[in-house]
Amino acid sequence: MRVFLAGASGAIGTRLVPQLIDAGHEVIGTHKSPSSSARVRALGAKPLALDLLDARAVRKAVLEAEPEAIVHEGTALANAKWGRNFDKAFVTTNELRTKGTDALLAAAREAGVRQFVAQSFASMRNAREGGMVKGEDDPLDPSPMPSTRQSQAAMRYLEQAVTDAGGIALRYGGFYGAANDALIEPVRKRRFPIVGDGGGYSSWIHLDDAAAGTVLALEHDGPAIYNIVDDEPAPVREWLPVLADALGAKPPRHVPVWLARLIAGDVAVMMGTDARAASNAKAKRELGFTLRYPSWRQGFAEVYAKSAVASTSEPRTHASANVGRPRSASR
Repeated sequence: MRVFLAGASGAIGTRLVPQLIDAGHEVIGTHKSPSSSARVRALGAKPLALDLLDARAVRKAVLEAEPEAIVHEGTALANAKWGRNFDKAFVTTNELRTKGTDALLAAAREAGVRQFVAQSFASMRNAREGGMVKGEDDPLDPSPMPSTRQSQAAMRYLEQAVTDAGGIALRYGGFYGAANDALIEPVRKRRFPIVGDGGGYSSWIHLDDAAAGTVLALEHDGPAIYNIVDDEPAPVREWLPVLADALGAKPPRHVPVWLARLIAGDVAVMMGTDARAASNAKAKRELGFTLRYPSWRQGFAEVYAKSAVASTSEPRTHASANVGRPRSASR
């Protein structure tokens, strides 16, 4: 197929372009920064400068490209400043997930594009009750933390709009696998503690596996929502020490709930003690999803043991671990 990939220069986009090409697809890859054009071209895609929030430009670009499929990976998190207010870091990304999605869907309808796949997120969104690992049909949190409500609403909007149009929304786990992942610095500097009992669960996904799941989704009809996560959802108290060890860092500190709430806010406490993770059973069953890195245990060891220092050659990824971390760890 001819695939219109929105966000081709981003963390997952740069992994996705080669996999789409290897699968036999032709790729038109959008980027916003002029400096990204050469990189997108080097990956094998036709670069296209585009502001996804400019609906007229999006319509023109899609109609001229005549794609058979659209993949929406547009975010604005490469230089996000993380602090107590989750929504503040996601302002532009929330617009891309609402206005940007609307623009792409409208253009897709006019161009007769049938396949539409879009990025969503798995962790921290499910109702904080019952089991710690949730499927796609389990209820979302009816009362999100106040500083996450706009972002939660944007993800709900995207998923509803995409599935209403017959498309597929992919709830990715926390991304890792780039040399400059945003979680590396705070873990190395012991600014990412285990809060309370560390019982909050996370789901992870290596960027290469996230891209592989996306390619599979393009081969299936919607409407559908899939969790694209690895096989081992785990509490912070398990994965964080493993990550620190892989990075050659000292073990993470432990802080009481009251102190974490005072310094980092309620979101950090929720993520550290009460967050739910996601199951990939549906994606395995319906998409045939398989993983190069079935668990973050081997993924962290392989990826970060090779990375002595953070690189600036790849866009930063966003991961559930970064949510609401103390301001002292912000860039």
